[in-house]
Amino acid sequence: MLKYILRRIGLSLLILLGVSALIYLLAMLMPADYIDNQTSAALQSGAMTRDDVMRLKELYGLADKSFFGITKSYTKWLGSTARGDFGFSFLYGKPVTKVLGDYVWISFIIALFSFVLEIIIGIPMGIKASVNQYSAYDYTVSVFAMMGASLPSFFLSALLMNILAIKFHIFPLQGLTSATKVFAQDAHFLIFMDKAWHLILPITVLTLLGVGGTMKFTRTNMLEVLNSDYIRTARAKGLSEHTVTYKHAFRNTMIPLITALSGMLPGLFGGAMITETVFAIPGIGYMALRATQQGDIPFIMGYNMFLSILTVSGMLISDLMYMVVDPRVKLS
Repeated sequence: MLKYILRRIGLSLLILLGVSALIYLLAMLMPADYIDNQTSAALQSGAMTRDDVMRLKELYGLADKSFFGITKSYTKWLGSTARGDFGFSFLYGKPVTKVLGDYVWISFIIALFSFVLEIIIGIPMGIKASVNQYSAYDYTVSVFAMMGASLPSFFLSALLMNILAIKFHIFPLQGLTSATKVFAQDAHFLIFMDKAWHLILPITVLTLLGVGGTMKFTRTNMLEVLNSDYIRTARAKGLSEHTVTYKHAFRNTMIPLITALSGMLPGLFGGAMITETVFAIPGIGYMALRATQQGDIPFIMGYNMFLSILTVSGMLISDLMYMVVDPRVKLS
């Protein structure tokens, strides 16, 4: 197994190298970079000349966008990244690793609670719907799951904000803290509860959007297993329906579920870009959106490489988990 893990790690490094080169090329070829966005008003007013802008681009390493220029700057970025230095964010004025460390945990908390709720709600719903196929319950949850999976996140966010925040004033509208409340510096519990109250709506949106897909995926795989010959044999032996469903059927559904859930790892730390923007939550997704709009190449590269590392790590973890849920699986 050690040989398999080492081979997968080597393949992952090659994938990360290719991904980094592609992302860097796309980022450098954006129509407007950070200097263009920051100096457009000064150029129009005549406060700066085109030569001034080019000198700034040379200072930031954005002047030469030819193939050789991009290759040279990418090689330089790759060397610093190999030493653990993702560069200095143009927009936030701090090292990229510092920005990631400051804002990733807010997104992680939101995504973790949403992920746990999706599992707790979606998997049991999918199991019950598959056991009661074509029943009223099956049709009802399937319709609601389809609606939840089809709704855009910004639409559902705006809908909940309008109903629960604006009309009924149950939850705060936006932000992470209440601007109208002043807490003492030692009131840690009150500050924590205020932030938690602001996160309920974003967590609800992400849960409603994700639970439908989890439910449908569980139902589909359970139906395939329930129609297998060994399930009919287990029932013929007189085993209870609960034992057949959870000990035999659901256990064999775990492999495709683990494959699907392995993709959740980058989602836990990557942030919900649209949802965080709508609710004005300063998570890593919101910060990444701002950096992308401003052409902050160091942060764009650091953020995307962070997600890429999480993605290949999730794939490796899922491969190892196959042996846990099914001892018949052998990695070679």
